[in-house]
Amino acid sequence: MRLLLQQRPLAGEAPRFVQLQLQQDLLGGWELLRESGQTGGRSTLRRTLYHDHASAVAALEKERDALLRKGFQLVFAKGDQVPNGMTA
Repeated sequence: MRLLLQQRPLAGEAPRFVQLQLQQDLLGGWELLRESGQTGGRSTLRRTLYHDHASAVAALEKERDALLRKGFQLVFAKGDQVPNGMTA
């Protein structure tokens, strides 16, 4: 599952983005990857591990909701189980 969110840029700045991605690791756990930065610039990648799919999805939804409250907009959603019927 992958979500891409963008924030409207201020005058003269590149838009900020956050990409949230869930993927299963080789040991059966789940990773939530959070990449953030400015479009065309440097980005930061943060990785958080979860033991089960349900807790990983809950963390992704919590992160998504926090970003939406900060003014980010969902521009892309992909995956078999996109949470809560989200579409871009």
